[in-house]
Parts: sequence; structure tokens; C-alpha cells
Amino acid sequence: MDTQLAAVVGVVAVALAFDFVNGFHDAANSIATVVSTRVLSPRLAVGWAAFFNFVAFIIFGTRVAATIAKGVVDPAVITVGVVFAGLVGAITWNVLTWILGLPSSSSHALVGGMAGGAVVASGWSSLEASGLWKIALFIVFSPLIGLALGMIITLVIMWSSHRHRDVEKLNRGFRRGQLVSAAAFSLGHGGNDAQKTMGVILAVLIATNHLPKSSDVPLWVVLSAHAAIGLGTMFGGWRIVKTMGSKITKLQPVGGVAAESAAAATLFATSYAGIPVSTTHTITGAIVGVGSSRRLSAVRWGVAGQVVWAWVLTIPGAFLMAAASMRVIGLVS
Repeated sequence: MDTQLAAVVGVVAVALAFDFVNGFHDAANSIATVVSTRVLSPRLAVGWAAFFNFVAFIIFGTRVAATIAKGVVDPAVITVGVVFAGLVGAITWNVLTWILGLPSSSSHALVGGMAGGAVVASGWSSLEASGLWKIALFIVFSPLIGLALGMIITLVIMWSSHRHRDVEKLNRGFRRGQLVSAAAFSLGHGGNDAQKTMGVILAVLIATNHLPKSSDVPLWVVLSAHAAIGLGTMFGGWRIVKTMGSKITKLQPVGGVAAESAAAATLFATSYAGIPVSTTHTITGAIVGVGSSRRLSAVRWGVAGQVVWAWVLTIPGAFLMAAASMRVIGLVS
């Protein structure tokens, strides 16, 4: 095996490791509501989410992967070193926020990491302004869309069920519905988040001339990425589950269905449009929307504020870690 091929294999392995970390870091997004409402036990919930994370490739295309591969950093400046530094930055940030129990965005950690590696290697001109602008817009829009849909769906459910004064009976009726909404959200999570790793691997294969520039994502990359995120989800992320499922607001099955349905609808639309969004931002916004539909005081705004700070710091934090990694790679090489 020649040196370049060995480097490519190593970076692909690190990319799949990032996808695995993404799975256990963002498992909370898929299962927090269904666990907090006691519809499923934690063990069954992660298995449920992992299965739908994996099969998402059957439903979604690879538009998000193409955006990550060609819309964040100029493909001409991408090297094995840049991608490796970007992945190290993203993984480091994910592990740090996982330890702290903060639901930060793996997607934005990857974007920040790729940008940090590219800027150190080739300067600020290496960044694709149009792609980054689209991602930046949806840092704001995805939680707001999730919030609005979560609030609307909750109000519609409560209005249509206003004759059922027995809230406990109503919640029992929505327990089975939450299995469907949790599955839908896990499909959206796998369809959007796994594609980001596919995009990184595609960028490396194109940069090293193993694939032509016009190439789509190979099937083996699609299957590997979905398998990695599915396995990561199986390991769970219990610190973040606690924050998402109970610290922001108290959820019942009705609210769980509303939050997951709102987030799933947002992820389905953005995945088909090829827009890499944060599943973390989306489901958090939906949970806040559900809580706010009851009363504003139902949301623990102090916890929500801590989560928002984690969002704000994710891209610059991963950027700096990747930049430091790229400096080390430059000194070693």
C-alpha cells in the first residue's frame, strides 16, 4: 500500500469515527423525548433510533453530502491533511460538549473543523462564502422552524382533543403515535447527519484523484456512514438525553409526538433541499415550542440559554481546534 492510499484509508477511518461519535453524541436528539415520556426504555429507544438511522439512506438522496464536499471549502484546496485536521477538531469539540452534557451540533462542529483546517492551509479565500452563508442562515432558521412547528402541532392536537378532559387517557393514546414520530425523526437524523460524513469522504476521494470531480457518493461510503452513525446511536449519550428530555421542559407523550413530528418535518425538507442543518438545533427548538404552547414558564430558559451558548461557540470552537491540529500537522510534515 503506497503512502497516499494509506493516508486516505486513515482519514476515511477517522471520518467514520466522527460519524460514530456523532451517533452517540446526537443519540439524545433521537431518543430524549421518547425516553423522557417513558414510551420506551433507554435500551429499546436507542435500538429503535439506530435502526431508522441506518435505513435512512433508502429514502434520502445525497444532496447534503454534495454540499459538504463542495460547498464549505474550495475543493481545490482540500487535502488529506486538511480533512484530518477538520475531523480532529470536530471530534474533540463533540467529546468536550458530551462530557459537559451540552447538546451542541455535530454538523456545525464538522463545518467549523473543515473551515479551520482549510484557512490554516490556504487562507481565508479557501472558504466557499455561498455555502457557508446558507449554513449560517439555517443556524437561525432551523430551531425557529422547529419551535414554530412544535407550537403549532401542539396547539392543533390540544384543540382537536379539547373534548378529552382526561389528560392521562389522551397521553395513553399518543404513546403509540410517539413510536412513529420518533422513527420519523431518526430517519431525518440519519438522512441529514450521516450525509455530512459521506461528503467529507467524497471530498477526500476527489482530492486524491480516486474519483472524478463530478462523481456522486459511492454506495460503500453511503453504507459505511449509515452503519457508523447507527452503531454510535446504539451506545447512546445519556448526559445529553437528560438535558434534552427533562431539563428544558417536562414532556408528556402528546408533547413528544408534537416535538418529534415538527423536527422530522424540518429535517425531511432540508435534506431534500441539500441543506446541512443541525438536528440538535431543530429538536431543541421543537421542544421549546411544545413547552411554550402551554405557558412560557414551562420552559427552563436558563438551561435553554446554556444550550444556545453551546451552539454559538461550536463553529469557532471546532475551527480553533482544527486550526491547531493543522499547525501540528504542518510542523510534523
